[in-house]
Amino acid sequence: MQIRILGCLLEKQKTTPDQYPLSLNGLKNACNQKTSRDPVVNYYEGEIGAALNELESLKLVSTQWSGRTAKYDHRLLRELELQSPALAVLATLMLRGAQTAAEIRSHSQRLHAFDDVDDVEYVLQRLQDREPALALQLPRQPGQKEQRFVQLLGGEPDPESLKPATRATSASSPLEQRVAELEARVEQLEQRLTLLDGQSQPESGE
Repeated sequence: MQIRILGCLLEKQKTTPDQYPLSLNGLKNACNQKTSRDPVVNYYEGEIGAALNELESLKLVSTQWSGRTAKYDHRLLRELELQSPALAVLATLMLRGAQTAAEIRSHSQRLHAFDDVDDVEYVLQRLQDREPALALQLPRQPGQKEQRFVQLLGGEPDPESLKPATRATSASSPLEQRVAELEARVEQLEQRLTLLDGQSQPESGE
């Protein structure tokens, strides 16, 4: 849950800067999105709040106040001293699980525009070379043409991450790129609906 929260904060800072930092409700909606997430989850505000408290104690999240509403901001840039390309790669792995370099490039296009897969592989190597390492290349599985990578912010990967991906198409194919574009549009519409719904609700206590 902590990894999903940090990944959402990284993502929304780039994709919806006007709504960032995120409120607890906004963060819940981001965590529970049905697009651009693997696995899809259904977290409650209470458990997200508890996870935020733990992240704040680790100095990975800070709380800001806008009127009577608490807003949450990640501190990964300061704590890990990473640049935008590395944060884009990490966020993609945090939100989608194990990915090939080509999949990372396709799925991170709204966070950072990589020129080619070689650029992604360079960033992945830098993340693996850090001490402690922030990314890991998984062993090639039978039937796989490309090796996949996972993030290590949450520790060693779950054994489920070592299983072959179920997607049959290449992440760099036109179909995958089109799917990524449609997912991005759906996400933008969800964010707009959430914002409009929040504006239509009267503030408590009035």
